[in-house]
Amino acid sequence: MVDAFKVQLQACAERLMFLIDCFSRTRVLVVGDLTLDEFLTGQVERISREAPVLILRHESTKQVPGGGANAVYNLAKLGAHVKAVGLLGKDEQGRSLHELLVVAGIDTQGVFFDPHRPTVTKTRISGHSRQSVTQQIVRVDRKSEQLPDTDLQQQLAAYIYSQIDSVDAVVCSDYGDGVLTQPVINAALAHPRTIVDSQTQLAQYQKATIFTPNLPEAELAVGYQIDDATTLAQAGKDLLALTQATHVLITRGEQGMSLFRRDGVVTHIPAFNRTEVFDVTGAGDTVVAALTLGLASGASFWEAAILGNLAASIVVRQFGTTTTTALEMKTALQALLEE
Repeated sequence: MVDAFKVQLQACAERLMFLIDCFSRTRVLVVGDLTLDEFLTGQVERISREAPVLILRHESTKQVPGGGANAVYNLAKLGAHVKAVGLLGKDEQGRSLHELLVVAGIDTQGVFFDPHRPTVTKTRISGHSRQSVTQQIVRVDRKSEQLPDTDLQQQLAAYIYSQIDSVDAVVCSDYGDGVLTQPVINAALAHPRTIVDSQTQLAQYQKATIFTPNLPEAELAVGYQIDDATTLAQAGKDLLALTQATHVLITRGEQGMSLFRRDGVVTHIPAFNRTEVFDVTGAGDTVVAALTLGLASGASFWEAAILGNLAASIVVRQFGTTTTTALEMKTALQALLEE
């Protein structure tokens, strides 16, 4: 970590610890593309005689919330009171995901079942031999390209409007799977503190509070490659102009994060963990969760970005879609200060 930044971190450590303690008092509504992540693992037995493919002897299947549901799950694990809004199919995967959310103490009154579309499911099939590590072989995605019926879109929007005054923040977790249509987006933007994590179509979320694109998403939105300080600075300006947001936070992997303000101020935050990165799956959802809880607890945008960075530095140390807790964040912060 850069010495100058470490001095800044030490100066605000007590404040950050206080903000993390406030997470459990926050109420957040998440509108998102709820996804079930499946991890199917087996041992390779032989090559099939039917085709040149591996035959796996099944060992385990793990199901965890993914996509927008991972954002929901991250917020709950960090201690927030969470209301989930989205769609599930009337299928086994939908029932499994719904149960995972309920068991985690998440309010699912805003989760509706769509009889015409399947639950978005991403099944990762991995294999290993007796003396090798497990490796992913293929991923099977299950989803519909059609938008939800108009009636369902209006039901989602109506529920969001009914809950606006009861939450401290609204998160839009848009993976492009059809939940966040314009009526739903308009309802979400009615809250004065709306955090947007969208893979595409950022311009649909005009005047949201803050956007959190990663580098590829930012490049897609501005239409050019971000490969140096000049293009990064220009991208921040262009994204603010495109979205009319108050802030944009571009997450840049091992290069850290860059926070852009409408008044032209840019702050660069170094990555807290660059050496123990095993899997970045779902790390963006973790950033959004911790950042949102920081803002809902009274943090400045810089402080909230620090908290998002801290939370992400923990989950990338683990394989698969994972979460962290407020206690783990405090422990990680203390470890950083003692380095």
